Amino acid sequence: MHTFLVILGGFVLLALTVFGARTMDRTFSAALPLYLVVWFVLAALNMGVGVYHAGYSFMEELPIFIVVFGLPAATAVILARKF
Repeated sequence: MHTFLVILGGFVLLALTVFGARTMDRTFSAALPLYLVVWFVLAALNMGVGVYHAGYSFMEELPIFIVVFGLPAATAVILARKF
């Protein structure tokens, strides 16, 4: 459930980034690098919580990190190319 909520948070951040880009009369492609960096840092912090506080190993958390970061990031890249 936690993984789903974090991925959902990535999509909410994506929606806010798209909205912010349109509000400032910019294309989402211009805001994409900022979104990817911010989302990478947040996903890495989530992974750090899993490693340091929940007691999982780095290798146990790595596939979860890839999914958590990858789904919203891939969606963002596809949206940037489409629009």
